[in-house]
Amino acid sequence: MKKKNILKKSYEFNRIINTIKPFRYKYLKFYVERIEDNNYYFGFSVGKKIGKAVVRNKIKRQIKAIIQKNKYKNGFNCIIIVNSSILDRTFQEIEKDINDALKRLDILNNGG
Repeated sequence: MKKKNILKKSYEFNRIINTIKPFRYKYLKFYVERIEDNNYYFGFSVGKKIGKAVVRNKIKRQIKAIIQKNKYKNGFNCIIIVNSSILDRTFQEIEKDINDALKRLDILNNGG
């Protein structure tokens, strides 16, 4: 995933989380904000309750790898927040669930 497509600033996270209603899908929460831009941005949040830094970073790397495989429409910010029950899932289950949720959110391109 390209670094320019990642939300990192806390004020961006706070603005989106406080203004957008979340889409809940199993152990994931998606906040999708439509914007007037020719690009898309993703942000990831893995809480401290999930595990130590090694585990949290592994989950973030897995989610980024799944996100990178798809083609997306332009003009949105998306924040993905994971629940602690993600630890019980395999990579294939996480990939299937994220892809299902992204299809329901209508941010995937038809070719993706």
